[in-house]
Amino acid sequence: MILGASLGNGLEIFDFTVYSFFAGVIGRLYFPSESAYGSLLMAVAVFGVGFIMRPLGSMVLGAYADRKGRKAAMLATIMLMGAGTALIAFAPTHAQIGVLAPGLIVAGRLLQGFAAGGEVGAATTLLLESAGANQRAFFVSWQSISQGIAALLGASLGLLLTSILSEEALYSWGWRVPFVLGLLIVPVGVYIRRHIEETYTVAPDAAPKETPVWAVLSGHTRDLVLGILMIMSGTVMVYIVLFYMPTYMMQTHRIAAPTAYLFSCLASIVQVIAVYFTGRYVDRFRNSKKAMIVSILMGMAMAYPTFRMLELPDYLWLAVVFRMLLIVALGINMLTSTMLIVEALPRAVRATGMSMIYSFGVTIFGGSAQVVVTWLLKTTGNPMAPAWYVIGMLAVSLAATCMFKERHGR
Repeated sequence: MILGASLGNGLEIFDFTVYSFFAGVIGRLYFPSESAYGSLLMAVAVFGVGFIMRPLGSMVLGAYADRKGRKAAMLATIMLMGAGTALIAFAPTHAQIGVLAPGLIVAGRLLQGFAAGGEVGAATTLLLESAGANQRAFFVSWQSISQGIAALLGASLGLLLTSILSEEALYSWGWRVPFVLGLLIVPVGVYIRRHIEETYTVAPDAAPKETPVWAVLSGHTRDLVLGILMIMSGTVMVYIVLFYMPTYMMQTHRIAAPTAYLFSCLASIVQVIAVYFTGRYVDRFRNSKKAMIVSILMGMAMAYPTFRMLELPDYLWLAVVFRMLLIVALGINMLTSTMLIVEALPRAVRATGMSMIYSFGVTIFGGSAQVVVTWLLKTTGNPMAPAWYVIGMLAVSLAATCMFKERHGR
């Protein structure tokens, strides 16, 4: 059950991680520009384009999960995600087919985004509904753990490929390897998901009074708005501190690619450990809200010194220490925010509500994060711009968390 529910989200994060780590390579191959920053900016902009489809996917696939069952929706998402990954993996470059090349990358990202929009809600809901009363956080934690493992695999491949391949080989075919490997997960995921047990069904003759999407918009508006702002904190940390950091280290501070990827491998391991123990803690003490507030305050405290120490070559080790503490905060945040939201929603609209909250939050604040930070770096020339951006977003999320009502056992 846990493996089947986590595979799709893991594949999504693996592909996103790989795209982030190879954004510089993809930018030069598909978005040629007069400057490296120009190509990078266009590449991360396309990374953000995939998020545009997430809200639509969350409403279509989330409602499908609340009408036809979690299992049916999860089968659809993993196949759609695989199709989007294949487009990126095998797309000819700009030098080979001209302007059609970036079009294929955009199409692949749009398809991935649509699938990802419904994945988190359906899978998280299935995990929650499969768990016993004292195991809910542990089961749900595997969604975030799968993200950490996927990020670790992506970073490890980045480290391996940049270490053993020449620049010519990396640009020629090396960057495609992780995407092709990601495709191998799809048939395994489809097989496993076909055999998992359904946790929610609606009687064929049942006539719902309103659609799940409208039920969320009209009956759970406060939870929807506050939930989106809560998701923002973990989203900003994921897409800047975890995924964008290697590119930032290489472009801004000229840190060698293998070193940047090695630090990201370590960060992914720390994230997995933090999420696991947070799940155990929440199941025992049942206070997700307090833990999340602590994680946001910790993130705000660690953001500035993390980026500041990267400017000092002699203190790179200290930057790593601060970043690991920031990743611990991220791990706590990812699980507690999910638990607060998913437990607050009634079962009939749980998949739709969770999908919409997560997708809108990630679309607005995750899809734009790398573009905004890259633009800020270029415009201000201030290498500390990412830190101030993270701190500002976390402050807003803190206010939303304080206003959110914690509910257990729905």
